[in-house]
Amino acid sequence: MSFWNRIAAMAVSRPDPGDCECPPGPPGADPAFSTAVTALGAKLAKADGRARVSEFDAFAEVFSPEAASEGNIQRLYELARQTTHGFEGYARQLARRYRNCPDLLEDVLDGLFHIAGADGAVSLEEESYLERVAELFGFGPLSFRRIRAAHLGAPADDPYAVLDAPHDAPDEDLKALWRRRIADAHPDRVRALGLPEEYLDIAHAKSAALNAAYDAIRRERIEMAGARG
Repeated sequence: MSFWNRIAAMAVSRPDPGDCECPPGPPGADPAFSTAVTALGAKLAKADGRARVSEFDAFAEVFSPEAASEGNIQRLYELARQTTHGFEGYARQLARRYRNCPDLLEDVLDGLFHIAGADGAVSLEEESYLERVAELFGFGPLSFRRIRAAHLGAPADDPYAVLDAPHDAPDEDLKALWRRRIADAHPDRVRALGLPEEYLDIAHAKSAALNAAYDAIRRERIEMAGARG
């Protein structure tokens, strides 16, 4: 199913249209949406200084418009990819128009990550571009880390990866998850299962890693809250 069709299906399935101020009908039929998404995809392709054919192919794969508008979309893409200048304006336009549709905006980000990875790697310039688009869409740093991890994986030393927790999990959910992980790894559980003595060392090390990860997340969140204040 194409991106346009997925978005249209999502809009139709909403129980209360008042919850989302998306324009009626498929976004693919909304010229403002089509223009903004095309420009963001094209300018992303230029973010690392090299706009490749593979990136347009990736754009067409995810954001495939209806056949009748394909020629116009391709011409706009070719024009927009000449420079990254102006991408923030298009991101703000989408954010205003779909501000009550965060799932739709996240779908757009998912598609942009797909374009960025079309050449086999996401450059630092492309990642900075995506992070800025996410910020303009209204996603906080933790939500961006979750979306990024879904496409690129989390670093091995990421404390969220140690806990196997979403980056934007609420504090209370994170604490409950940490407690479950600690209970599963507790040395007393190893003894109760009758596992060999060597497993006690593993359990102690795993518990220490879980505690360190949770403490690191708490410190980071306190610092982020302080910075926002």
